[in-house]
Amino acid sequence: MDRHKEDKEKPDIIDEDLYEEFDDEELYEIVQEERRKAWQRDKEEKDGKPKRPFPKWIFWVIALALAFNVFALIPQTFSIPAIDFLITSAKLSADEDIRTYKKAVVVVETENAKGTGFSIDSSGTILTNHHVIEGEEQVTVAFPDDGLFEAEVVKTNPSIDLAVLQVDGTNLPSLELADSPKISEDLPITFIGNPLRFNGIANEGTIAGYTQLNDWEREVVMIKAPVYRGNSGSPIINEQGKVIGVVFATLDHETEGKVGLFVPITYFEE
Repeated sequence: MDRHKEDKEKPDIIDEDLYEEFDDEELYEIVQEERRKAWQRDKEEKDGKPKRPFPKWIFWVIALALAFNVFALIPQTFSIPAIDFLITSAKLSADEDIRTYKKAVVVVETENAKGTGFSIDSSGTILTNHHVIEGEEQVTVAFPDDGLFEAEVVKTNPSIDLAVLQVDGTNLPSLELADSPKISEDLPITFIGNPLRFNGIANEGTIAGYTQLNDWEREVVMIKAPVYRGNSGSPIINEQGKVIGVVFATLDHETEGKVGLFVPITYFEE
């Protein structure tokens, strides 16, 4: 039996990996809600109003669950401040535009790797990094609202670490690519991806400028932002809501320090 037949017989093998139960944003909101309720009950008690007994054990169970989920990931992060991206994502995701962008950002899963990609048209053309799908002819992608798809690798360009995938879909959410975008220092950007064990994490940062890598023919762009394993293939979105680049790596720069790197979207368009 060939590999493709075996894959078809096991279509749900990666479900648990794609949808792990690490809903920390929801747990965070629950904890905050319980704090608000406790504060309100204390206020009512001081005002002389009757109050119902508050089961504090519920609050502590939730708080401990949240702490366990977060701190279990510390060995897999570059530094403890990485935990902050959960709070940042929760705040950014309150914005309607960010919630819309997230619908077009997918999990890209192979047998040995997990990364990010994003849809660039309604028919299911997906852009990601070449190193995420290297050596594969088919991969699995998951849209937040539209579910799992088998994607064919239709084009790759290792020289700029980009790849194009195609799924069989219609009316899929997508992001718009910027036409000749402005890329300048201190320009605010947003990016969305699947870092560490989390999916659909939104974060923000600023552009630090161009840099030339030793093994690249063309310059790439540095960003001052928390980029982690799994962010490969994340779209870089400008203030106009258009994609200006694709995250592919991190770098310890001699003057800028720890930075993320992205491929300008103009390289893909060319």
